[in-house]
Amino acid sequence: MQFAYRHDIRAMRPADLDAILAVQAACYPPAMQEAAGVVLARMAQAGDSCVLAEDGEGVCAYLFAYPSRLGKVTPLGAQFDPAAHADTLYLHDLAVAPRAHGRALARSLVGHLLAQARRQGLSSSALVSVQDTAAFWSRLGYRAAEAQGPAARAALASYPGQARYMVRALDPDITGPGAPSPNC
Repeated sequence: MQFAYRHDIRAMRPADLDAILAVQAACYPPAMQEAAGVVLARMAQAGDSCVLAEDGEGVCAYLFAYPSRLGKVTPLGAQFDPAAHADTLYLHDLAVAPRAHGRALARSLVGHLLAQARRQGLSSSALVSVQDTAAFWSRLGYRAAEAQGPAARAALASYPGQARYMVRALDPDITGPGAPSPNC
């Protein structure tokens, strides 16, 4: 039997901070958790691209992103620096509360922001894959890429464990090559 779970996607608000931090704490080890002040600053810097999923029990997933330039990597714990002439949607932090696993919330949040990025004319999306998530991101059309330049390599090195810079093109046609698979 399959259950349908209803959720809404909306922009984050400062009042969501405690719930967002609770999801973060449930998903990441302490070395990867980012401070409340950084989270609030990101909402202020890139409010339209910082979204969450909410169900009947409250916040169950979130995705922090911002308009950037291809090849730029944001270090762990650093503030966002939205690009004036962005070409890339940089996905910085995606987390789904354990109670909401299996509902395709990650795919839903990513799809929501990729559609928004296409409407804004961005040509690519990039991220740093952590905690053995490269296979998940590959199913969404992302491919491993070299972090170019010393600043990007240093930023990538700020993440513990095996971190990979990954990129995907944003085709104007969402059903084209690289579109998220319905099985993700």
